[in-house]
Amino acid sequence: MTRKPARLLAVAIALIVGFAAAPAASAAPATDPFYSYDGSEPLSSYSPGTVLKTRTLDYHVLGVSTPLKVTQLLYRTTDAQGKPSANVTSVLRSLTGDSTKAVSYQSFYDSLNPEHGPSRAIAGDVSLGGLIANAESLFIAPALLLGYNVVIPDTEGQKANFAAGPEYGTNTLDSIRAATRAPGTGMNEQTRFGLIGYSGGAIATGWAAALAQDYAPEVNKNLVGFTEGGVLVKPSHNLKYVNGSIAWTGVIPMALIGVSRSFGIDLKPYANSYGLQVLKDMEKASIVDALGRYPGLTWEKFVKPEYTNPNKVLPYIEAVNKINLGSAPTPTVPGYIAQGNNGVVEGTFGNPPGIGTGDGVMVAGDVRSLARQYCDTGNKSIKYDQYNTLSHVGAAVAWAPQAIGWLNDRFAGKPAPSTCGKIAPGNSLAPEVPVS
Repeated sequence: MTRKPARLLAVAIALIVGFAAAPAASAAPATDPFYSYDGSEPLSSYSPGTVLKTRTLDYHVLGVSTPLKVTQLLYRTTDAQGKPSANVTSVLRSLTGDSTKAVSYQSFYDSLNPEHGPSRAIAGDVSLGGLIANAESLFIAPALLLGYNVVIPDTEGQKANFAAGPEYGTNTLDSIRAATRAPGTGMNEQTRFGLIGYSGGAIATGWAAALAQDYAPEVNKNLVGFTEGGVLVKPSHNLKYVNGSIAWTGVIPMALIGVSRSFGIDLKPYANSYGLQVLKDMEKASIVDALGRYPGLTWEKFVKPEYTNPNKVLPYIEAVNKINLGSAPTPTVPGYIAQGNNGVVEGTFGNPPGIGTGDGVMVAGDVRSLARQYCDTGNKSIKYDQYNTLSHVGAAVAWAPQAIGWLNDRFAGKPAPSTCGKIAPGNSLAPEVPVS
């Protein structure tokens, strides 16, 4: 891989540090009408990916306007229950005017509040929960400097259904559809796309790659590949892995809220008084709020005594099985997957039987099994890297330049590297089974 992506990433970091030093502008109104569909025809009358509204504005970093112009689209998509919904994506045109290649960048903004979506930060909103979306300009800038169009969907939708993987996937695929249909984006039906995302962005990237062949075949045929790091595979394992950890326990209630919201599930009857208070406090929280907020929190502290075994909660079983990426189809395009495995750095010391260790929040054995599964079910163009000395945050730094270089090679038509046959065994990805 050329060193160019790494150099560009360093340049991008310098640019963003400069923006960050500037005074922040005031936040845009929270009740922006652009985000709501208000047409006279039922939303269901439009096909997925149909553009409903368009606007062009300045690209902002930490509320500061930049010379870059961004086109934002409200488009029709599909939620986790198969119902029509409306969502927003942001499109940055290639600096070279190239219409043939684009990167769909899936943000790890990780929030239960729709006000924290990347489109809001790009439009100029400033909030604590939106800081991540602002900082991700670090990842977007190199793609622009390399001549790509960049599409940035609000992967969680307009209800911010955190961790609801299938919905992330459809939001991402319909974002690509909309970007190639809207006038003024510089893209068309022949534009080739690469998918890229880390952590929460990997949820969207992985599910989009898995669903593309069936849900959006016209998008799938133009995908050159997907690359992801810090991957959520079987959430029931993550619950047990982070149980009682120092920093990452806040994702337990966040994921429960987001997934139950996405699938219309009520988990409150199973929570004890403390759990109910946590659910209330975290209803619109972001990962910024959650990290380190509940050190030592466990599932057992959260639920009534009769539900200390999560597999006794049938709605929970139904939900975690629906978002198990191991039960989704195998992507048909090349993939580069990376995963850290030194979670003790971030205060996660768990090593549960049959689950093992991870990067602090994601389980390495699950990710290895996913990669092996892809290889064994027909996709031999899978490359897997495991960083045994790096945690979740550190692995992102190692993965990012490699990911950009990997995508460059796919667009250049180079054969995709494969580590199939060399990936160590992992965990069972079989669905959870309820117990009485």
